[in-house]
Amino acid sequence: MTVTDNFSRYLLACRGLPGTNGAGVRPWLERVFREYGLPEAIRTDNGPPFASLALGGISQLSKWWIQLGIKPERIKPGTPSQNGRHERMHRSLKAATACPPGATRTAQQQRFDRFVKEYNEDRSHEALQRKTPVQVYRASSRPFPAKLKPVEYETGFTVRYVRQNGEIKWRGQLLYVSQVLAKDRIGLVPLDEERWQVYYGFYPLGTLNEKTGKITSGKQWRDNKP
Repeated sequence: MTVTDNFSRYLLACRGLPGTNGAGVRPWLERVFREYGLPEAIRTDNGPPFASLALGGISQLSKWWIQLGIKPERIKPGTPSQNGRHERMHRSLKAATACPPGATRTAQQQRFDRFVKEYNEDRSHEALQRKTPVQVYRASSRPFPAKLKPVEYETGFTVRYVRQNGEIKWRGQLLYVSQVLAKDRIGLVPLDEERWQVYYGFYPLGTLNEKTGKITSGKQWRDNKP
């Protein structure tokens, strides 16, 4: 798991984990948030644990980000150039630490730790006027909260509770939303006479069409490069 600051290139975390499940990633991300503060957004690819096949691509991990006020920002599938700075760091990381890899996970993590120090403190970047990431990086002023606040909706939203099986009740019908949002609330605002925009907090999940009785995901990625 790697986390970088897109502006300064500062490498906030580089951790070897046994898998890509959200439960394993979340504690390490929480360490990053506690030490460096909360970002406005996190840009990722479309794979687990950052995204899922659920409505709006929401996963348990990105749901947590939304609860923290962090915008999940995904690149367009098949376009790693939209996260080019991070991908270039990955190439350097692989060349420096994994060719060949360490004999054990502990040995590999030691390689990662050495790379983080060198990358942040010793390597200058032309785009940073030959400064190193540590000279440019500034931590976020948004602290990690002691307790998560419930997701709120402004006046004008129609709020629905998501049942354990992922369904909501709408106009006397049961409509499937996502089990990721079970026991939580979603908000809907009208787009026209037939369609409603579906939100989890500030994050748009998709569109409800009352005529068809279906909820469909909207586009989940950026079209522009960083």
